[in-house]
Amino acid sequence: MCEQALLAAARRGQAEAFGALCQPLARKLIQSAQRITKNREDAEDALQNAFLSAFIHLKNFDGRSSFSTWLTRIAINSALMTLRKRRSSREIPIGFGESDANGVGWDVPDPSANPENLCAQREKERILREAIRELRPSIRQAVEFQLRELSMEETAGMTGVSVTAAKGRLFHGRRALRKALSLRTNRHGGQAAIFVEQA
Repeated sequence: MCEQALLAAARRGQAEAFGALCQPLARKLIQSAQRITKNREDAEDALQNAFLSAFIHLKNFDGRSSFSTWLTRIAINSALMTLRKRRSSREIPIGFGESDANGVGWDVPDPSANPENLCAQREKERILREAIRELRPSIRQAVEFQLRELSMEETAGMTGVSVTAAKGRLFHGRRALRKALSLRTNRHGGQAAIFVEQA
């Protein structure tokens, strides 16, 4: 069956047709999700959620992009959601440490970052976000996809351009960010200077 016939069958609720559409893309999608989550199990969970969401919302797929591009966007969003959930529910390891007068005690490490480092990091992120917001939309989109650690092929597919064009946009984006960050060095002092060196 061709993709259009499979899409029509899947829209009628045929799970087998939907599975036939997704199966050839599964390996690429799990790799994309794992690049974001940095964890195979989380990537698999994200992909299952993406497949479920795509099946439920298949009627909303209008065909302006290819099915693979549409499904890739859903999978990436699902992986990012999984990553956000994991960050918001951090586990704190508890180990035995100093004892009290009764010989019982817990040494609970403080998981929070050094306040000074945290403040400096937030300032760097704020400066970078401002600089990214000022980029032209097409260049900003390529930079944002690269920040999500997508490959150039995935970035090109998501933006609807060739790999060469995506590389060009990324090159111009990086150059514009370096220029913007160096200008902010003079206005914001040391914090921006540190960030420019790391960029």
